[in-house]
Amino acid sequence: MNDSIMKLFGVVFVLFGLLVAFTSRWTVFEAKALRDQPRNARPILEELRIKRGRILAANGAVLARPVPGPGGTFGRAYPFGGVFAHAVGYSNAALGQRAGLEKSENDTLTGQDDAVSSFLDELRGHQRRGNTVVTTLRPAAQKAALAGLAGRNGAVVALDPRTGAVQALAANPSFDPSHPARGGSQFDRATQSGYPPGSTFKTVTAVAAIDSGRFTPASTLSGRSPQIISGTPLSNDAGEQFGTIDLTTALTNSVNTVWAQVAVALGRRTMTSYMKRFGFYRRPPLDLPAGERAASHVVDFKGRVREPTSDQVDLGRVGIGQGGLEVTPLQMAMVASAIANRGRLMTPHLVARTVDPDGRTRSTVKPRLYSRVMKPSTAAQVGTMMQSVVRGGTGTQAALSGIDVAGKTGTAEVGCNRQKGVQTWFIAFAPAKAPRVAVAVAVECSGGFGGTVAAPIAKTVMETILRG
Repeated sequence: MNDSIMKLFGVVFVLFGLLVAFTSRWTVFEAKALRDQPRNARPILEELRIKRGRILAANGAVLARPVPGPGGTFGRAYPFGGVFAHAVGYSNAALGQRAGLEKSENDTLTGQDDAVSSFLDELRGHQRRGNTVVTTLRPAAQKAALAGLAGRNGAVVALDPRTGAVQALAANPSFDPSHPARGGSQFDRATQSGYPPGSTFKTVTAVAAIDSGRFTPASTLSGRSPQIISGTPLSNDAGEQFGTIDLTTALTNSVNTVWAQVAVALGRRTMTSYMKRFGFYRRPPLDLPAGERAASHVVDFKGRVREPTSDQVDLGRVGIGQGGLEVTPLQMAMVASAIANRGRLMTPHLVARTVDPDGRTRSTVKPRLYSRVMKPSTAAQVGTMMQSVVRGGTGTQAALSGIDVAGKTGTAEVGCNRQKGVQTWFIAFAPAKAPRVAVAVAVECSGGFGGTVAAPIAKTVMETILRG
């Protein structure tokens, strides 16, 4: 009899264990997979009843918040309208549509990133509340960036080179996150566009030249114009003529023929290696959805992505920011940031920390090294060369009173509405000796030059951050 009871007990115990295991599988361990099933409507109904967490700026300003709806549901409000639309994104739980941080941080904002706690809350009958996401974004800098663009298509990215914190991520045109389908543009020119960087890319060529040991800032080359590069004539802007000049002078005056010679002399492997150290050919590691981040690269005349190691790439023209080179403003801000931070490129990030509904910090994003791009001595030398650009070269309109600025202008020829136009650029960091901000500005089809169009925008954004 005792044996029979023990066998029965064993069977009941096993069955109970299987019940717990399968229940836990769907309610805890594989809850996310079940929620993500397209035919499962229950998560949509559940999420509408979740008081979604807020998204805050670095100063505590509310960028997104929950608003009560009918029947115990919640909607979403965006107090800044389109100012932060590309970074913050939008969330429409009823349609299952999200973008920006609303998408990449969805599990945190809905409290679903901790399956065990969510399950226990349900058992206790507690309403599920989402967590708050605190960003690194600074409203004053974001507004300054958009004011500088003044309705023109383009983008501005500002990073803290010491940590990778994104202080501004602005693009125009924007959209209304409360009504994303009602016009505007969800295409984020800061992280998705592919622009030729023009002469701002000469900073990358300068880093490769000096860090590889092939050149120094005092190395000299001929600045005459035109010169035959890769079998075709290349001219300086407006055909300007220079004699034999050093690399510092060549960067200060943005001499195309010198930097194209440097790129060719360095060779395909060296240029490719340094581009990859800066993050080219990879999606930037920003905490936005993968589809909202584009990799910077070179394309051939058929639109195929090529590395500079390919003989289908005009290396000399790539070295001056043309030749099929396509970059995002975020990538060029990363270039400036790496030079500013003694050669250490920090991982860019929008999220600073997350906070639970009771105000307790759940997690903090710590600065993380992305790449050691160059030696500190190289960064110092290139930074000094960039200071000369602002002091007496093509970037004087970015100068700040009492603060040394290191920068580089760029003006690239592009097609604009079936006519020839220019893409104007400026990248910079400040203060030059102890940088706290690195910025990239790109303005589409603007006319003028990088030093007259983009540099004043960068100046305003840097001044806002440094004096704010």
